[in-house]
Amino acid sequence: MPNPLDESLTRRRFLGATAAAAAAAGLLPAEARALSEGRPERMIGVPFEPRAVVRIGLIGVGGRGQSLLHNLVAIDGVRINALCDILPERTAQGARMVRDAGQEAAPALLDGTDRVWEQLVARDDLDIVYIATPWNWHVPMAVGAMRQGKHAAVEVPAATTLDDCWNLVKASEQTRRHCIMLENCCYGYNELLVLNLVKAGRFGRLTHGEAAYIHDLRELLFSIEGEGLWRRYPHLQLDGNLYPTHGLGPVANYMGINRGDRFDYLVSMSSLEAGLTAYGEEHLAPADPKRQERYRTGDMNTSLIKTWLGRTIMLQHDVVSPRPYSRINLISGTKGTFADYPPRIMLDGQASGDDWAGLDAYKEEFESPLWKQIGALARKLGGHGGMDFVMNYRMVQCLREGLVPDMDVYDAAAWSAPGPLSVTSVKQGSEPVPFPDFTRGAWKTPREVMG
Repeated sequence: MPNPLDESLTRRRFLGATAAAAAAAGLLPAEARALSEGRPERMIGVPFEPRAVVRIGLIGVGGRGQSLLHNLVAIDGVRINALCDILPERTAQGARMVRDAGQEAAPALLDGTDRVWEQLVARDDLDIVYIATPWNWHVPMAVGAMRQGKHAAVEVPAATTLDDCWNLVKASEQTRRHCIMLENCCYGYNELLVLNLVKAGRFGRLTHGEAAYIHDLRELLFSIEGEGLWRRYPHLQLDGNLYPTHGLGPVANYMGINRGDRFDYLVSMSSLEAGLTAYGEEHLAPADPKRQERYRTGDMNTSLIKTWLGRTIMLQHDVVSPRPYSRINLISGTKGTFADYPPRIMLDGQASGDDWAGLDAYKEEFESPLWKQIGALARKLGGHGGMDFVMNYRMVQCLREGLVPDMDVYDAAAWSAPGPLSVTSVKQGSEPVPFPDFTRGAWKTPREVMG
């Protein structure tokens, strides 16, 4: 393992070069405040309390919330005790789903106002609160749940500012409750198989990864219902990577981020904005007020992350171009490379020589035990190819058996941080900006990734 101090760009020189930009962005004060607060012991390696039944409250019973609920009611040992949404028709639909799944006791329904969630987190019959709401509500609801003694499972991204990343870490540590980001892509079939190959050393010493969220969402962004009611607005306000975690989470796991390595600094640049404007001009009625909107988010944002051990990660975001879906999902080392979309692998000494090969030859040995056990049911239930069910099943398993969760609040913060960091770097002409160390040094201790 290389000595981090051997980097040609030392930490001291880097901080000196970027202090002005970081101070202007409010990054260093946020970290300094966290360090000065004398936090309690970290939440790394802390197991759940075991329980026979996991009592769940769900905030947000729209499209994503109903998808999560569809998975949760199919898992043994789960009881849905409360559902919350602004719209009564959504909580009623959720209650029907719970009833149809065979749960005898009807969940409590809380709806009608945008603060009714405070009643849900205050209930004494919940172990964990699932949060499937617009991004701006993630941190208030997760912190509120933890302050009321519940674990929190929050949709992605967990936070959209560095201060809110620290707020999640602070609340988790002070309350001794877990805050887990529901990053389903870490539970994909290929992602878990490749993680097992990484653990077995088949790629050698890791050097580089690539990750992305490339997904044509133009129709959704202009929809007059669901996510269209709010998800377009960040494009009016920010220029950077608005949604970093789907691609980054699996690559971070391959590299053992927060488990022997960490994100050190980031540089970012964005293309011009054109896609949303062009789509609006073509599809919106002449009198539609959305035609007057002016978008700031560049169509393609590309960020480069350097880790403390010298690895690099390319991270991209594009949701407004006519392009096939991809998270790239590439990991490369001294003995081989894997790349997804479509999945393909090349390892030293393979029979196909210097050409890409498929994954079939590796499935028997390296397929995830989770997918072997519940893969057929996961695929039947659907939800992003089954990864949603695998994620929720594993969450419930950890809660019931008193295990350490696969992902913790430090992962939620680190994987969400490229959002605000990319905005700062773009604004500063692609200057490098440092990552806060949300673990405050604990990342240096290697530990198992996901299990």
